[in-house]
Amino acid sequence: MTVTIYHNPNCGTSRNVLEMIRRSGEEPTIIHYLETPPTREELEMLLVQMKISARELLRQKGTPFDELGLADQTLTEDQLIDAMMMHPILINRPIVVTDKGAALCRPSEVVLTLLNTPLAGAFTKEDGQVVRAG
Repeated sequence: MTVTIYHNPNCGTSRNVLEMIRRSGEEPTIIHYLETPPTREELEMLLVQMKISARELLRQKGTPFDELGLADQTLTEDQLIDAMMMHPILINRPIVVTDKGAALCRPSEVVLTLLNTPLAGAFTKEDGQVVRAG
């Protein structure tokens, strides 16, 4: 199975998802998307694969979301994608792509639907929450 994660190592959810992928026996391709952002074409393709809108992918916390006025509901998909291209921190994470599909893995347990091999036993997230596979 091919697994790719758009990862931010400073994000606890992203770190949890990466560890769950590894515990399933997969070593993913890791894209540090703040350093190597997706192209516009890649971002648009990810949105299609995830079946979500650009607005649903926008991250608000810790980003220039408010100062850019991105809460404005009249903004188009193209305008929101433009903002994400200019400020990759606006792209919510982690995004995981596998042979089974693509998803924004928030909460982190969403990644389990994309993996072929379930986690063996339980996984304890950084915040102490226990995730049980299956």
